[in-house]
Amino acid sequence: MPEPQEARKAVIAPDREDQFGAVRLWLYAMAALVLAMIIVGGATRLTDSGLSITEWQPLLGVIPPLTEADWHDAFAKYKQIPQYQLVNKGMSLDEFKFIYWWEWAHRFLGRFIGIAFALPFIWFWARRQLPKGLAPKLLGVLALGAVQGGVGWFMVKSGLVDRVDVSPYRLALHLIVALLILAWLVWLALDLKAGSISARLSNVSPGQKRLAAGLVLLVLLQSLLGAFVAGHKAGLTYNTWPLMDGQFIPDGLGTLSPWYINLFENITTIQFNHRMVAYLLAVVAVLQFLWVARSVDDGRLVRSALFLVIGVFAQAALGIWTLLEVVPLWLGLAHQAGAAIVLMIAVRHQHMMSRACASTADAAAAAPRPARASA
Repeated sequence: MPEPQEARKAVIAPDREDQFGAVRLWLYAMAALVLAMIIVGGATRLTDSGLSITEWQPLLGVIPPLTEADWHDAFAKYKQIPQYQLVNKGMSLDEFKFIYWWEWAHRFLGRFIGIAFALPFIWFWARRQLPKGLAPKLLGVLALGAVQGGVGWFMVKSGLVDRVDVSPYRLALHLIVALLILAWLVWLALDLKAGSISARLSNVSPGQKRLAAGLVLLVLLQSLLGAFVAGHKAGLTYNTWPLMDGQFIPDGLGTLSPWYINLFENITTIQFNHRMVAYLLAVVAVLQFLWVARSVDDGRLVRSALFLVIGVFAQAALGIWTLLEVVPLWLGLAHQAGAAIVLMIAVRHQHMMSRACASTADAAAAAPRPARASA
């Protein structure tokens, strides 16, 4: 029996996008800044610049060395850590300035993001331009951003004593928190987009919605594994594909004890796992697209699933290229940016799938109440 025509109409109030458009654009701008932060963080890592500033000064640290004496003082502090003594001994002041500016830019951008988030948030909140219920979520994003600043220093601190680089565990934590912030911002922005809820009877099953959420988790897992590849410089080894040292399953996967340490500290295992999860992610993305294309009559969802497949395969190809070229700076940065972009695509797809209505009752339940701004 045909569904009532009313059930196929948009369930988002027509004026909602206009009412909250400025907030939505601000959230997208913040997501773009976080993406830029992830890229700059990758450059800081790939240029071995992360330990060039040996102090954490949340306020005064915004001011770089201004005089020659200031530069010599900063350089003298860097000379006290193992990275200089064991890796960069004899580095010139100009060479030090190069790595210093990368780390300073990373920290400066982090501070700028904090201000660019906090001030508009206060403005929108004071003027009651935030949708009801959004303010606590934005406070959560702000709190997570503050935690991320502490995690960043926690990571840098690990490389100042007894190491020549930062802890891969702390590096992975730092990247995952950044990606979670990015995903949260994109999700909140999508919530404010008119028509983001598909009231069309799309026949989207609970299993399809769960699979869309699972793809987001798989992208995050793959990014976590990529962080361990980066932290251990595992991309500088086994620079062939599809085989590793002439084998699909290389020797040396489980040489460390206890066994689970291999997942985090065995370079062969780390790269192997990163490859295998990439294959798994590609297969699951394709299977989900075929499932949606065969059973869902909403072309927007089919196109979204296809877009995710394209993103996953493009990122996999970029990863292979990066490996074969032994991780040049620009390819390493492109691959790290690609991971963040695929995550955004996956989050958008999950958002669309989760908002799709599969029945008239669902459409009625999803219909919005009159929009109100929070106090």
